[in-house]
This record gives sequence, structure tokens and C-alpha cells, in this order.
Amino acid sequence: MSSLKYWIWLSTRTGVGPARVKKLIEFFGSPESVYNASERDYLDVEGIKPADITWLRIKEMDPVNKILSSCAETGCRIITFQDSNYPDRLRNIYDPPPVLYIKGNLPYIDEEAVVGVVGTRNCTPYGIITAESICCKLSEQGIIVATGLARGVDTAATKGALRGGSSTIGVIGSGIDIIYPPENESLFDHVTRAGAVISEYPPGTPAVKTHFPMRNRIISGISVGIAVIEAPKKSGALITASRALEQGRDVFTLPGNVDAVNCEGSNALLREGAIPFLSAEDIIDEYIELFPDKISMPDISEVKSGKPKEIKQKSVKANREEPKNSFDNITKVDYIGLGNLLEKLDGDEKCIVGSIGLKSLYIEDIILDTGLPVNKVLAVLTMLELSEYVKRDNSGKWEITGHS
Repeated sequence: MSSLKYWIWLSTRTGVGPARVKKLIEFFGSPESVYNASERDYLDVEGIKPADITWLRIKEMDPVNKILSSCAETGCRIITFQDSNYPDRLRNIYDPPPVLYIKGNLPYIDEEAVVGVVGTRNCTPYGIITAESICCKLSEQGIIVATGLARGVDTAATKGALRGGSSTIGVIGSGIDIIYPPENESLFDHVTRAGAVISEYPPGTPAVKTHFPMRNRIISGISVGIAVIEAPKKSGALITASRALEQGRDVFTLPGNVDAVNCEGSNALLREGAIPFLSAEDIIDEYIELFPDKISMPDISEVKSGKPKEIKQKSVKANREEPKNSFDNITKVDYIGLGNLLEKLDGDEKCIVGSIGLKSLYIEDIILDTGLPVNKVLAVLTMLELSEYVKRDNSGKWEITGHS
């Protein structure tokens, strides 16, 4: 814990950027040694300026103790740049965050095909539909989708990824306890259950404009590629694409209408050499050989022959149908009879609702009863909960809405 305190102290020296923090760690070996160094010692570090030393001179630990207390209260984990579970993919960028605050279960990034999906907040209906559809398919085939959990494309992409059933990662520009935008509170909760929300900012840090460009380097840093969906000329998505190129990541771009303002930036990326994509399969095809144990692919021969295609998912039993509900077709209800509800559902949704019936069940019981994998049960329950067909009681058990 004592070492962690020094990590938090160093990471909260606001005027000292992540790149110079990295140099300090490399020079002194540990944040505790940085803390105990003299001003003269700091001057020996390449790139350290008098303005940085002004921040390093402040040794107050009360704010650090408050951060640790907040993390304990909110159930937030902390990993540092030198921890073994800190992603190498992120560690090797120019300016990695010294500390990551995590809520949920962060996958082992370095072994996963993570694709960051970015785009404008003011997207068109086409952008929303496309982002949700493509990210659902990416997730179904085993790719982990990372987004900034902002409005517009981010929200649609996250919803689609949750439907697909794989882990999902949200990277935010505020403290882990500050939900921005506030209307995405439910989405944040679902992401922490299906994957993780991460931030380099300690609890209590508000969402301010300057944080979002910094957040973007983390999205690209944990990803093998970035997919841009609808980005105007001046867009945070273009900043993410730029950082991705600096980091040696692939940049994919969805072509847009030539006269659409929302697509001016993304179309410009195509002129500059970004990889065009028209479907999730275009992205999957780039990584399936690199991650053969993680990604599956529809049988292309069946697609070309006109036969119904079968999704080859490792974690889904054969002859199970995918849930057909969409986030855009949610019907909120106060009460619905079990028989009527079953008639509305199909495939895994009907299987899970039938398992719950008039009872209250823990998720472990639902998994055992249905024989479905954990990720699939979580994804379907997420959809059913957002549709207000099911809910969790205070003990964590699931039940059909209207039954108690």
C-alpha cells in the first residue's frame, strides 16, 4: 500500500505529463525514490523543467489518502505502470498513464483482439445503426470493443458490443465514479459487468474538455486497431486515429457520403491511406490469423452460396438462436404475464426467461439450468434488463419484472 501511495502522488502531479513521469520512473526506479529526491536531483532528468519541479516540490499526502479511501468505497481497483497486469500494449506507447483506475474485470489485453471504435457525438441515424450492428458482430466473433462511452457513435458501439456477448471496455475522461454523459449511467453499469471501465483519473475528477484527447491515446493504446465511424473535420475521433498511427496501430474507416459534413474527416482519412471497411468481416479478416484462438469467422463459402450462414462461436451451443431485440426497439413495461412475455421472445432470451419463470435466481443458477456460457447469459440479461423484462432484487437474484 505504501508503494501505491507514491504512485498516486506522482500520477497526480498535474503539471507533469505522463511522458515525463515515465522518464522520472526510468531515472529513479520507483515513485517513492522520485518522492524522496531533491530538487537538484530532478534537474538531472532529461526533459524535466522548473515548472515540473514546482509540482514535484508538493509532498502533501492527504489528497492521496482521500483517493485511496474513495477507491475502497467505490470498489475501484488500481494498477500501476510497473505491475505485471498492466497491459504491455499500453506500457509501450510514448506517454502511458502511470496509474489506471479500474471498475469491473479488465481482460488480459495483450492476448486479446481489442478494436477501438470512435466517431462523432452528433452522429446520424445511419451512424448509430451501423455502429451498433458492426460492433455486435465484432463482439459475437470474439473481438473486444473499446469505446470512450461518450454520446453518439460511442454509445451505439457499446450497446452493440454488449449485445454480442464478448467483454467490452470503456475508457473515460473523468474519475471512475463520475458518469459522463449522465444519461449513460445504466450503460456504465452494464459495461462493468461485461468487462471494465478504466480511467487514468482518480475518483472525484470531473469530466473536463482537456481530458478527452488524453483519454483517446488510451483507447488506441490498448487496441490493435481503431475503427472510425462518422467523423467531421474537427473531431476527437481524428485525434484518436492520429494517436493510433503514432502508436503503430491500424486505422479503419467507414466510407461516408461525400457531401456529408459528418463524414468529411473520416473520408479524409481514406485519402490518407486508412483501411476502408464496409462490414465487421472486413475488420475480423485482418486479425483472425493473429488471434486464431480468440476470433471466429462466418463460413464465407456458405455466405457466397446463398445458404444460411452459421456463426462459429466457441462459447455458444449449436442450434441456439441469437437474441433478436435491438436497443432501438426497447419497449418499457411495468408488468407482463410470463406466458405473454415468452411469446414475445425467441432463442436464448426465451431460454433464460423460461429458466427464471416465477422464481428468483442467481446468475449461477441460470447458467447451470440453461447450459449457456457466462458471457452469453450476461449479454442476454443485459438486453432483457434494458427492456425492463427482468430485474435484480436486493440480494442479486434475477426475476421477471412484475413478479415478486
